[in-house]
Amino acid sequence: MQQPSPYITLSNEVQTALHALQPVVALESTVIAHGLPYPANIEVAQAMESTIRAEGAIPATIGIHDGQIKIGLTLDEITRLGTAQNVQKVSRRDLAITLATKQLGATTVAGTMLCASMAGIRFFATGGIGGVHRGAESTMDISADLTELSRSPLLVVCAGAKSILDLDLTLEYLETQGVPVIGWQSDDFPAFYVRHSGRPLAHRADYVDTIAAIARVQWECNLHGLIVGCPIPQQYAMDPAPLEAATEEALRLARAQGIRGAATTPFLLAHVAKVTAGESVESNKALLINNALWAARFARAYY
Repeated sequence: MQQPSPYITLSNEVQTALHALQPVVALESTVIAHGLPYPANIEVAQAMESTIRAEGAIPATIGIHDGQIKIGLTLDEITRLGTAQNVQKVSRRDLAITLATKQLGATTVAGTMLCASMAGIRFFATGGIGGVHRGAESTMDISADLTELSRSPLLVVCAGAKSILDLDLTLEYLETQGVPVIGWQSDDFPAFYVRHSGRPLAHRADYVDTIAAIARVQWECNLHGLIVGCPIPQQYAMDPAPLEAATEEALRLARAQGIRGAATTPFLLAHVAKVTAGESVESNKALLINNALWAARFARAYY
């Protein structure tokens, strides 16, 4: 185990697992503070942790509390993030500022990757990664998740990228950054609520041991992040046509209201949830738990 930053506080459970080289799976906290409504956010956070434990791994939910990166949040700390107002979204650019000013912070995908890598954690389960936003040709709105993948040596298990994004440009950007994208038992890139985006991937894996072997070689070659795209379970997948219509409507509203930057994704997801009468929230919960399950299995195979 590497020597962590003095700004990192590990729970006893996570610290013991890392010292013993046992499988640990990082979990983000932006989905708790900004991604899902209360009380679904707390319920899903607990369900993801329970799923990881049931698979023989240790969950490590990450957040910023009182000037410290807390890795392995307690239920009280998770609840605080899920109910407090004005929780800072923490990516790489925000980390030092949030720590120095002792703000309450929820780590994004990029922020979680950075904090997890600082502690020596190699596996991370999330919902969907950020990506290149539609219209990025003029706005340059590209998620820091993509560049963090080229910096931090983690395997990120996700349901692809959110369908509100430009998936073609997202995959092009990942290729430019040298980030492997592997379809888990799938030939194309998942699109969050939708199992298949129609964008074929160069690499597919069908066995847990294959993923573990790829990760081992990736890191032994001093390479960095890689993505395993797990399609949402079939019974929770959404019809792409009404979903796309809701997304286009949300994008028009965001432009009309001048919503941009970090506020864009929460606004779009909230509008889609409203239009789909909550179906997207149930899908989001299902894919998060599914990704936690597979991340734990990949981590266990690796260790």
